[in-house]
This record gives sequence, C-alpha cells and structure tokens, in this order.
Amino acid sequence: MNILVLSRNSSLYSTQSIVNAGRRRGHFMRVIDHMQCDLVMEGKNLQVYYQDELIDDYDAIIPRIGDAATSYGSAVVRQFQLMGLFSTLDYEALLRARNKISSMQLLAAHGIGVPKTVISNNSYTIEESLDYLGRMPLVIKLAQGTHGIGVLLAENKKNAGAIIETFHKLKQRVILQEFVAEAKGADIRVLIVDDKITGSMKRQARTGEFRSNLHRGGNSTVVRLTEAEAYAAKQAAKIMGLDVCGVDMLRSKKGPLILEVNASPGLEGIETTTKIDIAGKIIQFCERNAEFKA
Repeated sequence: MNILVLSRNSSLYSTQSIVNAGRRRGHFMRVIDHMQCDLVMEGKNLQVYYQDELIDDYDAIIPRIGDAATSYGSAVVRQFQLMGLFSTLDYEALLRARNKISSMQLLAAHGIGVPKTVISNNSYTIEESLDYLGRMPLVIKLAQGTHGIGVLLAENKKNAGAIIETFHKLKQRVILQEFVAEAKGADIRVLIVDDKITGSMKRQARTGEFRSNLHRGGNSTVVRLTEAEAYAAKQAAKIMGLDVCGVDMLRSKKGPLILEVNASPGLEGIETTTKIDIAGKIIQFCERNAEFKA
C-alpha cells in the first residue's frame, strides 16, 4: 500500500515512528508538507500538487496537522478525501476538535464530564463570570493555546480579573475553568485508534507547576484506567468524530473530567512510556480501511 504522511517536519518523532511502522509492514511511505500542497479543482476533477509534482496513486493519508496549520491543513485533507483516499483524520473532525469552545459544548451536551467552564465575550462582565465559576483558584486558558501555553492559574478574583482583562485587551478569547485540586497536578492521556484504547499514561507536573504537559518538564508513568475513564475517553473520541486521537482527562471527586480531545496527538511520550507500538496500530487501521490499488 502507498501511504502519504502529511507533516511539516519529517524528522519529528511521531512522523518518523509512523513512517518506520509502515515500512516494517511492507508499505511505501512518503512524507509531504501539507502547507506546500497546491489544490486544483476543475469540474469534478480534483488534484493535489506538491512542489509542482502531481500527487496520485496513493491509497491513504495519515495527517499530522499542527494547530497553526489547521485551516489550510484541513483543506488539504478534504481534497484528498474527496479524491477517494482513506484518511485516518476526517477534515470535519479536525476542525471540530480544534475549536476548544465547541468541543466543550459538545462533550457537555452529550453528558461527558468536563470541568465547570465559563466562556464570555464581554469584558464588562468579568466579575459575573468569576461568580458563575464560584470558588478560587481557577484556571484561565487561551482558546487557541497548546502544550500548556496560555494556561494560567489565578489564586484569587483580583488576579483573575487582571489576567482576563489583559487577554481581552489583546483580543484573545479566554476559557475559565474550575481548578481540580484533587488531581494534584496530574492528568491522564489516553490514545485511541479505531475506537480502541491502545495506550494510557499518567502525566505528573513537576514540583511547583500545575500543568502536567511533558513539554513543560512533567513526567509520565503507565496507568490502569477505570471502567468510567475508559468509557469517557471512547465516548469523547466518538462525539468528536475522531478515529485516532489523544484524550486528556483529570481524576476528580465527580469522576473523570475531559480536558481536551487532541486530533493530532504526539506519539513520543505515550510510546516511550507504555512501550506500545501505537504507530503500528495506526498503520493497521489504514490496512483495514484503505482500498489497495492494482
């Protein structure tokens, strides 16, 4: 099978892991930068060119679309899907998952546990927004942040108000969420491939830090999921329409609370922690769904 990996950097761990997994299983693997693709449409004829080369004769694509490339990256994925290629990431699901506000709305509406969340577009109702949330401290997130960037902990209303006002002046929309103290600076990352949990790990923030991202110095260990956590992770992925994703959650007194459903999860942390070949699982997903060309 001929498989395209859409990635801006072929040397990244996740990209290399997928390429190597595919080659081990006898497939032709190629990496192209989706931001350098040209999309051509004429009637019902759709084509993709990469650096002036027509891209055809492929069976599947594995998109690795970063936050900054969501808009054009989703257009490239859409073009390939409309051309009949199987994709491990649907373009509509990518757009849905990348919008943190709509993600929280959808999960909550389907009865999935999320931290109590308040979102406001009005800088004149900061006090009211803080009252809606209730107790302090609280977590303030940029709607477009990633890897823990733009995530702050406000200890009291005065600090929270100042942070929110500053972000509003910078034209940045923020999300306010309850601080789950009992999580003790840890969260759980669950990797799902084709409606199956392929790996899970606990990420613990370093001392003095409440964000557990490995990029910020946290550490990880293998964790055994409870039945409720496994159910919540699989349901969250299904609601988002994602076949391959990372689900981040907190352990709370109220049960598992979903923080985010990541449409393009990194593989380095989960593979090195669990020793599971998750990239290989993604390739097998392609094998089960892509039509081989003669």
